[in-house]
Amino acid sequence: MTVTAEWPLGTTTDPKALLSAALLDLLATRIVKDHDVAPPLAERIAAQTAAFLAACANNTGRPLTPSKAIDIGWHTFLLHTRDYADFCQRVAGHFIHHVPTDPAEGEHGTAAAARQRTLDAIAAAGYAVDVDLWPEAADCSQCHAGCSDSPNSGKS
Repeated sequence: MTVTAEWPLGTTTDPKALLSAALLDLLATRIVKDHDVAPPLAERIAAQTAAFLAACANNTGRPLTPSKAIDIGWHTFLLHTRDYADFCQRVAGHFIHHVPTDPAEGEHGTAAAARQRTLDAIAAAGYAVDVDLWPEAADCSQCHAGCSDSPNSGKS
């Protein structure tokens, strides 16, 4: 399946449903403060990060990769460790590890393929894809530039 429709897709769930209003506001406020983006965009980033993590929850294959915007959301969420751990337990039943890609481990396809694989996984998980936040996958060779989920490291 290839995601081509604009967000929100008619038969999918709004990713905001994954977060309480208070948690969405907390994350969006932090994104605004730390990254100087407008509040509506920060809210979209936080919601789409939740959808990305929900897709990662059951991923046992090749790693999924955030976009640059979603990586901002993921890093922001990780700063709130209790909320992040609670979210992971509720959505995935285990902690979703944030792992920089080690260039020595080899690539998991092209960045375009990783992006498409991720968008397909989000849609397959039943969440709307905000395509404007996914122009390309983040560069996942360094943590500050981007990261992937670790599908094999941690149903701990």
